[in-house]
Amino acid sequence: MSETTAERAKVLAQNLVELLTSYEEELMMLEREAPAMGQLRRAVGITIAEACYLITDQGAHQTEWAPPADGPARA
Repeated sequence: MSETTAERAKVLAQNLVELLTSYEEELMMLEREAPAMGQLRRAVGITIAEACYLITDQGAHQTEWAPPADGPARA
């Protein structure tokens, strides 16, 4: 990813976290009344966690996310 693309992705991820956080809080309250909402709340939580990872990831590029094609993955 180019620097501009990475910065844009971080801004979008921050916006996503801000948006989804309020939904997650509402889903927590709904989950008390309807436990089936727990799956949706967990999915929103995972999305928030992924976005936070993108925001805080300072130097890793997408190529570092996949195991090497020419040998075993790092331990």
